[in-house]
Amino acid sequence: MKFAEKIKSFFSRNLSPSDEVFDDLCDLLIEGDFGAAQAYNITEHLKNNCKKKGSYDVSAELAELLENELRKAAKPESEFQQNLTVILLLGVNGVGKTTTAAKLAAFNSKKTILAAADTFRAAAVDQLKIHGQNLGVRVIAHKQGGDPAAVVYDALEAALSGGVDTVIADTAGRMHTKSALLDELRKIDRVVAKAAAVRYLKYLVLDATTGRNAIAQAETFHDAVALDGVILTKYDSSAKGGVVFSLASDLHLPVVYLCTGEKYGDIEKFDPHRYVMEFTGNA
Repeated sequence: MKFAEKIKSFFSRNLSPSDEVFDDLCDLLIEGDFGAAQAYNITEHLKNNCKKKGSYDVSAELAELLENELRKAAKPESEFQQNLTVILLLGVNGVGKTTTAAKLAAFNSKKTILAAADTFRAAAVDQLKIHGQNLGVRVIAHKQGGDPAAVVYDALEAALSGGVDTVIADTAGRMHTKSALLDELRKIDRVVAKAAAVRYLKYLVLDATTGRNAIAQAETFHDAVALDGVILTKYDSSAKGGVVFSLASDLHLPVVYLCTGEKYGDIEKFDPHRYVMEFTGNA
């Protein structure tokens, strides 16, 4: 049984609030990729709320509590504005950064440049060029093995000189435990940070099926370059989903997009209310 079905089944029993019910819910939240401490705090808070309000609708109380947690995370403003916006996508190998860059370009109704800053993997540059051709979007790329920061610099120069609203930079997959690779990411970060009149957003791309390891990834990248948000890829009903709440409460990082498939249109703005309703079986 998928996790969403398990939690829906749990609440379908219409159990009266009791210590046993809250203990079972705590175990279920841990199974859904909440941290143990966070799951305990949530259920204790929930228990107190239900007692104070005299409420027997544990599911609705949980939904309200979780939505409040998500809304506490600082949410970036709309990316695509009149001034030039630079979006740097980062994360480990295999999470779908290159495809996500193309999806964001398709989502953006304004003029975009894609920067192929993953210079380590030849296939990544070729893949981004194909996406650019399909979307009618310019791609700035250097030869394989070149300096990723130089690619981003050239994309910035091209954007600032020619009516472009957004630069979306794809970067190489980095093991979050490799300091040398993170240092290179910091170099790209410095290049963009020095640019004048640029709105700069750093999004960590995470595989929604990763589980609790996603928190370790987010912590390391956040320490390195101060992230602005998270994009979840490969998201469907099989994803447990609790990590979204941990990102919000532990790191104050909002999820900004969900990617649900391979097509360019399979990307949507993250909606906290809708997400919580689906997570708690209230949708």
